[in-house]
Amino acid sequence: MEINKDTKLTDIIETYPWLADELVKKNKLFKLLDSRMGRIFMKNATIEDLSEKADRTPEHLISELNKMIDEHEGAKA
Repeated sequence: MEINKDTKLTDIIETYPWLADELVKKNKLFKLLDSRMGRIFMKNATIEDLSEKADRTPEHLISELNKMIDEHEGAKA
């Protein structure tokens, strides 16, 4: 899956269900994703929206996500 600033969070989590838990472990700011408000936020949120909440650039967040996905996929192999 190619992730860019317009990618919806629900699409990412649907493709990589384990990623929500990993995001929370990496940064407590992402704990929001595991709350009722977080699930409401995620319905329409994009990477760009999440990057604003996390005080990161979309590019930095995309890089972090890709690194986590690559590490997880590599561990499965």
